Amino acid sequence: MNPSLSIYDNLGGAEGVRSLVEAFYPRVQQNQLLAPLFPEDIHPVMDKQYMFLSQFFGGPALFSEAFGHPMMRARHLKFPITDRHADEWLGCMAGALEEIGVEEALRDLVLKRLSGPARHFVNTP
Repeated sequence: MNPSLSIYDNLGGAEGVRSLVEAFYPRVQQNQLLAPLFPEDIHPVMDKQYMFLSQFFGGPALFSEAFGHPMMRARHLKFPITDRHADEWLGCMAGALEEIGVEEALRDLVLKRLSGPARHFVNTP
């Protein structure tokens, strides 16, 4: 990991973020707690996640350019999200990072960066 580069660049730019998203969503779809929150056709969700993570990790502002301000909490309020959902989501992300071969220091940084939003989406005890 190069600490002078963005997370986006450390992940390998567009190709790395796309690989992460493609490794992540099969895990989500197989997760008994998370799968019901997602549509059967996961591809539009994957595209939006790719755009969001690119922007969130310091790459191009793809999500904002396409959809405006992310307002991620508001976009997730219609779903009952508990601490367990956040834990499972982060677990799927950890597995995806490992699957695509992201080194431990960068995996830890990515998960730390994503844990804030994951916890922020919790809206149900």
